[in-house]
Amino acid sequence: MESYSLLLQAHSGWRYVVMLTLVLAILMSIAGWLGNKPYTPGNRKINLFALISAHIQFLLGLILYFISPLVKAGDMAIAMKSDALRYWTVEHTTMMLIAIALITIGHSKSKRLIDSVAKHRTVAIFYTLAFIIIIAAIALSGRPIIGR
Repeated sequence: MESYSLLLQAHSGWRYVVMLTLVLAILMSIAGWLGNKPYTPGNRKINLFALISAHIQFLLGLILYFISPLVKAGDMAIAMKSDALRYWTVEHTTMMLIAIALITIGHSKSKRLIDSVAKHRTVAIFYTLAFIIIIAAIALSGRPIIGR
């Protein structure tokens, strides 16, 4: 199996790890925020696991991007005229970069806070926004004109 196909399968499969850890982090943060619960080492770990899994996914995606036949062809003028090519070379990448930035910012901001409820609220808001963007990016890839 060529490296591109192998990485594509790894990237596709790893998304489930990312989604699971994000959902767990979001649910635990919402419960902590609304329930006025203390921010525990367990909260910190699941938030960190979500951050790490998302960064691994992003790195896999970046590697895929640069070894992709779409990018190697190098004609971005043609790519911009095609819905499918534009989606995979620009839109998907941009949406995922924004999601990673939100996760990273949310995690960093929560680490600097002292109040448990504020930590939970920060993670809940930033991780949820990132999750929505990720879901949107995945859903858009299923449009008939864009599909693989």
